[in-house]
Amino acid sequence: MRAVRVEDGALEVGEIDAPDLVAGGLRVRVAAAGVNRADLMQRRGFYPPPPGASEVLGLECAGEVLEVGDGVAGWKPGDRVMALLAGGGYAEEVVVDAGSALPVPATFSFAEAAVFPEVFLTVFSNVWQIAGLEARQTLLVHGGGSGIGTASIQLATEAGIPVYVTAGSQEKCARCLSLGASLAIDYREQDFAEEVARATDGRGVDVILDSIGGAYLASNLRSLSVGGKLILIGLMQGAKAEINLGALLSRRLQVVGSTLRAKSLEEKAAIVSGLVDTFGGAIEAGRLRPVLHEVFPLEAADDAHALMQASGHFGKIALALD
Repeated sequence: MRAVRVEDGALEVGEIDAPDLVAGGLRVRVAAAGVNRADLMQRRGFYPPPPGASEVLGLECAGEVLEVGDGVAGWKPGDRVMALLAGGGYAEEVVVDAGSALPVPATFSFAEAAVFPEVFLTVFSNVWQIAGLEARQTLLVHGGGSGIGTASIQLATEAGIPVYVTAGSQEKCARCLSLGASLAIDYREQDFAEEVARATDGRGVDVILDSIGGAYLASNLRSLSVGGKLILIGLMQGAKAEINLGALLSRRLQVVGSTLRAKSLEEKAAIVSGLVDTFGGAIEAGRLRPVLHEVFPLEAADDAHALMQASGHFGKIALALD
């Protein structure tokens, strides 16, 4: 089967063996795959797949079920499926654990479905399951124009929770506001901690979802309310920073590190079922759907990576195989 291979840091489309179907799994003919920053990191050798996972890039995909493994119920060949992967999405076929798969809503194209699982499951897992965001609380998300940001805006808005975001231009801020954000802060022109303080009358926000890392740590802590939680899911601007432990003690703050890829199959299945239980109706109705910026053919994966590296997109980027 065709797949994108990493050769000395370069992306090349070549032939590899199709993966073996396993008990509890689904063999999927991939129609489209999502592109994520983790793919760029893996390409550079900084984010290796978990033991036993495919070395092929790609953490999410959508397509058609070809075969159903032993012990799997509720799926049959021909079903449209979107899935969270530990790797292998940039290929014509992939085998995914059935617990990490969701049916594709009738209103979704395959390209839209391919870019849904990683960001919506990441946000739900971290903001709802880990941070326990509740009604009448507030959420701050960095990178409002990213896949994570646009998914966060939609989920929080659907739940009736005010969501503040940072973004890198006035244009992206305007698009975040049109998507449902209560406040969009241009981090190139404004101090987000000051803007959050102003918007909350000095109280701060209850939960922050951060993929930036060290460079934002001090300002993030300043932006939290008493008892607030900082959920760290990325290190785009540094893995190290000094932390004022006194602030954590006196204001009862929590700093939590989290990654989705390394979770067990059982943990991922619990996230999938939790998302469906909480937001399934909105997903099926099309109120929650990914913002798709551009679709590239598989052979242009390098162009897709360049666009993501330059942050020239709003929402998600997909690769089309079909």
